[in-house]
Amino acid sequence: MQMTTADTGASVELSPACFEREFNDSLVHQAVVAQLAAARRGTRAQKTRSQVSGGGIKPFRQKGTGRARAGTIRSPLWIGGGKVFAARTRDFSQKLNRKMYRAALASILSELVRQERLKIVSSFSVDSGKTRDGVAALRQLGMESGLVVLDAEDERTDRALRNVPRVDVATLGEIGPANLVGAETVVMTEATVRRIEEWLA
Repeated sequence: MQMTTADTGASVELSPACFEREFNDSLVHQAVVAQLAAARRGTRAQKTRSQVSGGGIKPFRQKGTGRARAGTIRSPLWIGGGKVFAARTRDFSQKLNRKMYRAALASILSELVRQERLKIVSSFSVDSGKTRDGVAALRQLGMESGLVVLDAEDERTDRALRNVPRVDVATLGEIGPANLVGAETVVMTEATVRRIEEWLA
């Protein structure tokens, strides 16, 4: 399949295996959920009534006080007591094999092409590192918000665009299904496209 670069107007040949796949809704959903779940720290922890310190003695006698009976001051009913269903530290990550993950990415990229949300450029860099120049470069591409995917880390380009609202900069190794699905427009260099084709082939 053919596509035209957004900066020079040159024709680029794209691999049908990566950019002409049918959109697999359920697989993409599974991949996005897996990415977001893996990002969760899961370090939340609370104490049950047996783990809260203190409360080993009955606070007052069983009968004759007029109060409701109590055996410990660490009951979940009391202030300072344990939780009934205490949160535990857990791993939220989900298993998604490599074949499914790559198929999900190819499905997303194909949908971006169909919806004309993918722009390919011969190269992209902001050598001055200034936000003003970064915004001007994006405007030339007709992009107001979205994701810029570079083939290698570029500190100056990152510095120029990191302050621009609703615009993210990432290298190929940093992107995932959630980043691509959530982006209004995705800008990729030609070198990045070739690396994606090699990876997903």
